[in-house]
Amino acid sequence: MTLRRVLGGLGAAAALGTAAAISTRRRALAAVPRELWHPVLYLPLSFGNPVTLAVARRLVPLAGAAVRPGVRVERRTLPATTDDLPVEVLIYQASGASGRAPRAALLWIHGGGTVMGAARQENTWCSRVADELGALVVSVDYRLAPENPYPAALDDCFGALRWLHASAAALAIDPSRIAVGGESAGGGLAAAVVQRAHDSEVPVRFQLLVYPMLDDRTALRADPPDSAIHTWTPGSNRFAWTSYLGRPPRDRDDRPYIAAARRRNLAGLPPAWIGVGDLDLFHDEDVDYARRLNEAGVACELRLEPGMYHGADALLDGEAPSMTAFRTAALDALRAALAKP
Repeated sequence: MTLRRVLGGLGAAAALGTAAAISTRRRALAAVPRELWHPVLYLPLSFGNPVTLAVARRLVPLAGAAVRPGVRVERRTLPATTDDLPVEVLIYQASGASGRAPRAALLWIHGGGTVMGAARQENTWCSRVADELGALVVSVDYRLAPENPYPAALDDCFGALRWLHASAAALAIDPSRIAVGGESAGGGLAAAVVQRAHDSEVPVRFQLLVYPMLDDRTALRADPPDSAIHTWTPGSNRFAWTSYLGRPPRDRDDRPYIAAARRRNLAGLPPAWIGVGDLDLFHDEDVDYARRLNEAGVACELRLEPGMYHGADALLDGEAPSMTAFRTAALDALRAALAKP
């Protein structure tokens, strides 16, 4: 789950003529704990136009994180079916794990606003899950917007979930212990995939949603205070949602699974873990979704991290104790959910 190189490169590209914006960010830093300070917080990052998007996409291959020793990674093209086009995935498993008794599996969906990113940027996280949990992890290289708007990414991710179930015996996984998760836009896609899986009677044990991008209507609201402008801004959010939806967000959009927060009835969905910082642009929509899940009878653990901005764990895991603890909490929730009954 790394944004370090991407954010740094985009920050450098956006640094010209930004004295006023930098002054605003200095004031906003007052809400950020010292251990979470990072140079990118001073920079007016924006993904709101094709130029910055092109820069980000060029940098993503450089952001591929290291795979843990002892974990094998295989790139595979899932075959087309009557319902699904071919989709590229990365498969992570601990060496020697393929011969074990049926194990749990995680379908992981990378972040990037649905407009950038790649499965390989999640090498560190996915290989950690495979290593520490002994699970098979499948990370999806879904099609990106705006070239491929809704429902392309959703279809790719849901197709990968169906493939996991259909291939359970060959992959030596337990189909009753498959989780779906993702971070940021990947978390939003994961929540939508889980909803579609529920309606299609495709079993999912658990959903792991890391500061998920759940509600396109956030882009319609007034800009948040300065404390919520770090790394993922309202302008970036509007651009990303417009790209994914194929049109600007609007109050009403009845297309199925277009945004997870739009679903009215959440009853019957699998248990969830949602983690988000109180300085994150997605804070309100994430907290509200967690509340609605619990009210619908769905067990949902909400981890609300004080002083955390969007992607802080990606920048500072291993350096800031609170961010290391945040990621460990997500892993522990997944471990408990995927344990055998």
